[in-house]
Formats: sequence, structure tokens, C-alpha cells
Amino acid sequence: MKKYLLTLWLVALSLTAFAQADSDVDELLAALAPVKRLQGSFTQQQYGQDKLMLAESSGRFRLLRPGYFAWEILSPDEQLIIAGPEFIWHYDRDLETVTRRPVTTDADMTPLQILGGDESALREKFRVQRLSEGSFQLTPLTQGVGFRQLLLNLQGAQLTGMEIEDNLGQTAVITFSDLDSESELNSGDFAFTPPPGADLFYYDE
Repeated sequence: MKKYLLTLWLVALSLTAFAQADSDVDELLAALAPVKRLQGSFTQQQYGQDKLMLAESSGRFRLLRPGYFAWEILSPDEQLIIAGPEFIWHYDRDLETVTRRPVTTDADMTPLQILGGDESALREKFRVQRLSEGSFQLTPLTQGVGFRQLLLNLQGAQLTGMEIEDNLGQTAVITFSDLDSESELNSGDFAFTPPPGADLFYYDE
């Protein structure tokens, strides 16, 4: 009888946890729903396992849901990452190299792809936990993702920052500013053509 009651308690506990997790996903999706398009500036600080800052960069970004984003580092070096429905491009202006990779349905989604991705991917590939008002923690459910944990911070319909812990235990703290969710963006704003003379590396398999 005691074993039976314990089993019922464990089942009820797991169902409660599942319902809570599902509710947290719903709340995150509702918080992200107004973010149809967004652009602005960012600063990024990279910390090692010892919490000492390793590097700092800044630049600007653009996001158009679903599926488009651009991440442009302007300092200290210059790099551009652009993603659309088919490909992710990485252009290193200093090294004059261009890398192209296909967008897949695998779990290796970048944090900005999560913001521009679809509902099913968010529900199936991550455990979402609401930590506080406007603060959500995402933990991948598989080991194929390029990070261990992602923290999203929002104020109303505005995305204010992200914290990303990678698989090496390093943490990137990203702060957004000068946010603009009103100016028009379209798919053409995310078109990319490799510049003449750049070394091209295509990984399309």
C-alpha cells in the first residue's frame, strides 16, 4: 500500500512539473510574440570559468521573425553573421573569409535563432523555466546544442539582455540598447553576397 501511494505521489509530482514547464513555455512564447522585428546595439562580455573577463565586443543586430537575424561585431574586430531560412553566413572582414552553413532542424540552434525560431523547436528542444517576471532560463534537452544554458531577460515586449553559458563553462553576458521595434525590416535586409576576393568555405552537406 505504501509503495502504491509513493508511486501515485511520484506520478502526481511529475505531472505537476510537466504542467509547470509547459506553462513557462507558454509564458515565454507570449512574451516573445510582440517581437516581430527588432534592431539595435549590443555589448558582449565574455567571462571564463573563474569569472574573470576574457574579452569584450560591441556592435549592432537585426532580427526579423521568423528565421532572420544579423549580428554585426564592430569592435574590437569586424565580423558579420547573417541567417535566413536556408543558410547561416559568417563574414570575417579582417581575415577576408566567408563561411556558409545550411540551416538545419538539428538541435544546434544559436541563441538568436531561438528568438527567431518556431514554437515547436522551442517546446521540443529546450526546458524552459520562468525565474522571475521577464526572466526565462532555457536548458537544452540534448547534448548537440552549442551551449549549456541561456538566460533571456525582457522588460515588457523589449528584449534587454541574454546570458549564455557555453559547453566550456564560459559565460557571455549580452546587453541590448537603442532598441527599435518600429522601423520596417524585410527579408531583403538580410541578403548577403560574398565580397570579391574573399576566401569562401561552404559546408552544405
